[in-house]
Amino acid sequence: MELIAIIDDDPDILDASSLVLKSKGYNVITAKNPNDGYKIVKEKKPDLIILDVMMDEPDDGFFLAQKFRKENITTPILMYTSVSKAIGFEFGKNEMVPVDDFVEKPISPDELVKKVETLLHKVEEKN
Repeated sequence: MELIAIIDDDPDILDASSLVLKSKGYNVITAKNPNDGYKIVKEKKPDLIILDVMMDEPDDGFFLAQKFRKENITTPILMYTSVSKAIGFEFGKNEMVPVDDFVEKPISPDELVKKVETLLHKVEEKN
């Protein structure tokens, strides 16, 4: 089964997301900060990355996504955000935000599974 890396500083989000994805048969690894997140992605090579926008710094998720892409890590990235609700800003995929999809926190279990399955299916189609 596919390996999913979740990088988020909120332990409740890590636990809830992990529980939902594991219940669907996915293997899950987690990190609570960008440095550990970078290490697990480099070492474990997950099939999908779920990445929070705001961790230690308000833009940690953006910088980490950019770092992955600069290093030719093409793993799909689903970005968790609560920023657009807080400031009314809508994100779109671009060079500054090189991710495959966004989802607003809090996310329902059904929506999380649907987003994950969609992104993983796109990878299968490319291969």
